[in-house]
Amino acid sequence: MTTSARGTSRLICDLTQSWSSVGGGVRTYLAHKREHILERTRHRHLLIIPGPNDQVDEGERAITVTIASPQVPGSSHYRLLLRNRAVRSALERFKPDLIECQDSYNLPWAAIAHRKRYPETVLVGGYFTDFPSVYVERPFARFIGRDLAAAAAQVCYRYCGSLYRRFDALYVLSENGGLEELRRRGIDNPRTVPLGVELGEFRSDRRDPALRRSLGLDDGQPLLIYVGRLHIEKKPDVVVEAFRALPQELGAKLVLLGDGAMREQLVDINDPRIVMPGYVYDRSEIARWLASADIYVSAFAQETFGVSIVEAQASGLPIVGVASGALLDRVNEETGRLGPVNDAEAMARNIVEVWNGDRKGMGEAARERALQFSWDRTFETLFSDVYPLAFANRRAALSRGQTGALVRGTAS
Repeated sequence: MTTSARGTSRLICDLTQSWSSVGGGVRTYLAHKREHILERTRHRHLLIIPGPNDQVDEGERAITVTIASPQVPGSSHYRLLLRNRAVRSALERFKPDLIECQDSYNLPWAAIAHRKRYPETVLVGGYFTDFPSVYVERPFARFIGRDLAAAAAQVCYRYCGSLYRRFDALYVLSENGGLEELRRRGIDNPRTVPLGVELGEFRSDRRDPALRRSLGLDDGQPLLIYVGRLHIEKKPDVVVEAFRALPQELGAKLVLLGDGAMREQLVDINDPRIVMPGYVYDRSEIARWLASADIYVSAFAQETFGVSIVEAQASGLPIVGVASGALLDRVNEETGRLGPVNDAEAMARNIVEVWNGDRKGMGEAARERALQFSWDRTFETLFSDVYPLAFANRRAALSRGQTGALVRGTAS
């Protein structure tokens, strides 16, 4: 199975809970993946996603199955796909050769159940969210204490080990995006598949002086920017706290580009220096905002890849973030500064240090660092490494009569 795909044509299925109606990392990945499959391979693509209604759009090589699902509480863009019976009906109807799951919740079990009936079906996991840390340890710590929250997270990591040992291959997005915990749970050799960035879209020459003037800024005043969901796990409130701790004489402004459940809370701060344009649908408009800023700021500690981080780097921006997760893979001393998690004062100091330092040099180094990421590289790795490994592991398991067990990360 190669990127040129001159061999067997297969039906590749992506089954995901993490589908947003407007954007997000998984949706971006799947849009580029479908484009790659249709334009560069002979394969067909089946996408099973949550939506407002049951619907099947079937083309010659592209099929989209939408399953009616309620909205996630507090989110207008994400839905809870809980109808595993409907998922299994779709899998039964189209019988994909390979099923890839980008989340760790109930849907992988629908794929596992389907594979029990059709043992030759290959299962691949994509570890897009380090959910034991994002959705268990960090938020629970506020209510039950750090020790109990950490114990709960370890239970979830054990669950991940149990789940992914049933898969034929697993890939992560970066070295620090949960890889070590998965290895500790018996997943011997997860592959690393970095995501891509539209490098032609995100460039420093998209900088727009008119946009800066509209915000009342000249070149001697810093414009900080955050791009992403305004949800508690992303910690935009820490970014705001760090911004408000900056010296007033800097004359800085902060742009929060995105939407989410914390928007009203952040609006209530009522600081005229904080600009909140809402969700921006146009990717070229996001590129214009990024290139027109001076420093990208993120407080999210559980990045598994950091698409917005790389887009900011491609736009020539230094990064100020936290020393955790995939930010450790994305940012070094040449391209920005990382500080302690949940420490707004330290983040403010790092912002000042970057602003007063060699910002141009950092931006150029950041751009060079971003150039290694492309969607071509992503899908070359996926189709020439991960998928062949998964098919080899499935054949090896079947030859030993193990219809449902993973060959632990390497082909035999």
